[in-house]
Amino acid sequence: MACYGSVLGFRIGRAGLGVHLMDAGDRPGITGGEEAQDSAHYWEGLAGMNNITDHTEMMLPEPAYALGDLLGVPVPNLAHGEGLPLLWHWVYLLDRPAQADLGADGHPLLGTIAASPRPGQRRMWAGGRVRTTAPLRCGEPATKRSRVLSIQEKQGRSGPLTFIVVGRQILQHERVVIDEQQDIVYRDGVSPTGQPPAPEEEGSTVPPANGEWAIEVSPILLFRFSALTYNAHRIHYDRDYARRVEGYAGLVVHGPLQALAMTEAARAARYRAGQHDVSLYFEYRLTSPLFDHQGMVVGATRKQDALVTAVRDHQGRRTATGTLRNA
Repeated sequence: MACYGSVLGFRIGRAGLGVHLMDAGDRPGITGGEEAQDSAHYWEGLAGMNNITDHTEMMLPEPAYALGDLLGVPVPNLAHGEGLPLLWHWVYLLDRPAQADLGADGHPLLGTIAASPRPGQRRMWAGGRVRTTAPLRCGEPATKRSRVLSIQEKQGRSGPLTFIVVGRQILQHERVVIDEQQDIVYRDGVSPTGQPPAPEEEGSTVPPANGEWAIEVSPILLFRFSALTYNAHRIHYDRDYARRVEGYAGLVVHGPLQALAMTEAARAARYRAGQHDVSLYFEYRLTSPLFDHQGMVVGATRKQDALVTAVRDHQGRRTATGTLRNA
């Protein structure tokens, strides 16, 4: 899944829980007297507005150890009841679609929350908000509850855009321990030229500052993260596809990987400050594509009562931002 927002000419703010639909007259396939009766059903049916899915599984420690090893970060003492760090639930309770349900780009076309409203569209993860209220522990079952919260149509610089906010709650012992909203954007795909984009000019390298964390990005890292999160989108591991079909300059660094790197930088900063709060609120935006040859540098800086996080490339271009505070 490509994961960026401002490059498309829009800005996502704090999303509400209401359902937002575009005007009936703007919806394709609906005309005349059918508008009032059928317009809402058209979009709700496509995106799964009426569906609430529950997925329950035992929380085993192995995915957490795998993520810790991937990023080179410490894993909590899971055997003694310590909870998973912020956003580590993304390697649990995964959707595992059938191979027959995948499209040519690797994304599922069927049996998924927030499916593409129109054929041939590109799906992007643009940001989100996560609130934790209690530890999510291994050794116990947990349930992920998913539904579409809102749908909105806009016109961006690149053409029509469909914004879908997906709500996900993680429950343990029938209590919500994580409440999350993910901002998904669909845009029309471009016709593949078969020719990769011209290489960009390399700027001067900005070395990591004191407190910044440089992560070596390689095709192996991206492939392993795709496998760990069961993400088959080819732009993360198939260079020819990413360049010749979707027109990217290289392999795309996952948005969730950038968000996880930001929360890990914040976790380290909070540990140094002696902070161990469980109830946290994290809001993040993915603002520009990041490619494997550009590196990844992550930082977390205290600003009043919050930690402000960011991801940049080796030349200093910012690709993601976030804010972490106590809930």
